[in-house]
Amino acid sequence: MRILILTHRVPFPQNGGYPIAVCNTIRGLVDLGHEVSLFSLNTKKVNHPRIGNPDALIARINYQLTDVSIDISWVEAFLNLFNPKANNVDRFYNPEFEQKLIEELRGHAYDVVQFEGLYVTPYLNAVRRTTKAKLIYRSHNIEYQVWKRLSVQKHDPLKKWYLGLMARRIKKYELQQLNKFDAITVFTRPDMETLQKSGINVPIKILPIGIDIKRYNPDLSKTEFPSLFFLGSLDWLPNREGMEWFLDNFYTDLTTDNLRVKFYVAGNDVPEQFDDYEAMGKIFIQGEVDDALEFVNSKAIMVVPLLSGGGMRVKIVEGMAMQKCIIATSLGAEGINYKHGENILIANTREEFYKAIKRCISDEEYCKNIGRNARKLAEKEHDMAKVADKIVSFYNSL
Repeated sequence: MRILILTHRVPFPQNGGYPIAVCNTIRGLVDLGHEVSLFSLNTKKVNHPRIGNPDALIARINYQLTDVSIDISWVEAFLNLFNPKANNVDRFYNPEFEQKLIEELRGHAYDVVQFEGLYVTPYLNAVRRTTKAKLIYRSHNIEYQVWKRLSVQKHDPLKKWYLGLMARRIKKYELQQLNKFDAITVFTRPDMETLQKSGINVPIKILPIGIDIKRYNPDLSKTEFPSLFFLGSLDWLPNREGMEWFLDNFYTDLTTDNLRVKFYVAGNDVPEQFDDYEAMGKIFIQGEVDDALEFVNSKAIMVVPLLSGGGMRVKIVEGMAMQKCIIATSLGAEGINYKHGENILIANTREEFYKAIKRCISDEEYCKNIGRNARKLAEKEHDMAKVADKIVSFYNSL
């Protein structure tokens, strides 16, 4: 099968949920013998070698990169308030990228074109006109729902109004676009049910996030116990919001030894204001780490205090594969076939987080047992080799 995948950001290096999900999918398809092309928008002007990737994935695919600026001025942002269109999506449109797509599709007969998320849908009409391939939309999350949940969390009336406005505009655009595809894949049942209730009438398939389970080799002899950690891209608003909530609620407990544990925050694009949370010997704001899996292995208890967002959290799946004891909100763990108290701990309030942390830092064997069960779940349901088979079967059914 010949498959073309479109992304709104460069998925190399694999330092966040979106690039990990994209690259693992590509790896699974290539390993099964399928021919994959990847066309990416380069919004951050990432300069990286086209080959020499740690797993040489780039060398196994047809990879095309197009620079695009998504920056807008304050004047444009203000004028956009009076424009009913979903400008957050429109700014990802680039004529050069569209022309490259048209030329590629005219020159090669693809079986499937897969759109990785809403921000590449501005190219849907051009792709539809140029190819007879099946057009698949992969929903990493329901975009309008992310903005809506963010607006609900805000107390500032102006921010609440603005986020609500964006949510309504994106919802109108998102639902219009999704019904133009031949099929949709989602990571979670709640996302499928939301789309169906919203009037989406094309086939929808639940396909979980897959990871290369062989890459995850926990070594508990190198794990600091007790220790708490968070790992995630803090340029994604739901991650930033959740981490601010957690630090605001637990700063005093962590810095006064009420909770006798160190807390480490790592991830790319950490805002400068997070430096204010650092506390010598107590709270460490580390930013981007050289080796994410090595960092995860070195710490004991993962916290995922997600208050908004959607889809399935790749970092939780990775944490499970690394045998971590994970404390997450029910929203953060959405879509994962977990059992509270067996392979994860669910906490939705400050009190529930406090109780879970207190229990975990005082009982190492309890944490290890949850981690072992989490690994079993990852092996059973998130092995990319198994997920890739399901993806191909779904493609063939279309």
